[in-house]
Amino acid sequence: MRAKKSLGQNFLNSKTVAHDIVRGAELAPADTVLEIGPGKGFLTGELLASGACVIVVEKDDRMIPLLSEKFADEIARGQFTLIHGDILKFDPKTYQLKPNSYKLIANIPYYLTGYIIRTFLETEVKPERMILMVQKEVATRIVARDKKESILSIAVKAYGTPKLIKKVPARYFTPAPKVDSAILAITNISGKNFPDKNAEKVFFEIVRAGFAHKRKMLAGNLKEIYGGQTSEILMEAGIAENARAENLSLDQWLALAKKHASIVHRN
Repeated sequence: MRAKKSLGQNFLNSKTVAHDIVRGAELAPADTVLEIGPGKGFLTGELLASGACVIVVEKDDRMIPLLSEKFADEIARGQFTLIHGDILKFDPKTYQLKPNSYKLIANIPYYLTGYIIRTFLETEVKPERMILMVQKEVATRIVARDKKESILSIAVKAYGTPKLIKKVPARYFTPAPKVDSAILAITNISGKNFPDKNAEKVFFEIVRAGFAHKRKMLAGNLKEIYGGQTSEILMEAGIAENARAENLSLDQWLALAKKHASIVHRN
């Protein structure tokens, strides 16, 4: 069964990598796993072998009868739930998933990476952890190994702790993609930094503004929001006036957002 280019399919073919994903998820028999895009079920078999209950969401019509037959025993005993659908329309609440009650695991098409990360970190029904196969460059950017943050890395760190588990060469997929991949883990997922939706909205407005023009210093970018107050606000948040957005830590961005909230409240 050939991979569909239109669905961005690249089937994993390495048992070693599958085992690394399972280890990264720290699965136990009592766990519930939501797997996105199981394809032919190569990774799914390893997830089920851990004893965990597995819910999969598969869009490809061709895979449904294959998965139904391959995991008929697990379906019969209630360990495996097969959902024929699009993850873009998936609602965790429909399947009784609760916050921090499940682990999200996915070898996802690269074009869906941003959507999956954003959706499942922002939802009220957040997973306990996420183990994702992503482009190596994306994983490197998220963990910010070069100490230079981005909107993506700050966004992920606002909700959890990212870690690059392992680089995965293109040859471990069929067909082989044009770039190498990496297993990315996001653990300690929570919404603790945002007491409400407004705080979350304000935080990301400030982060987006701060990164708006890469060549400008942070102060220059934030003048669009704070005008003549920018220098004072940065100083009160403990941020140097010549700082650049890529050099700020999550705590400094949170301090800016908190300062913004106090200004709005005062006015």
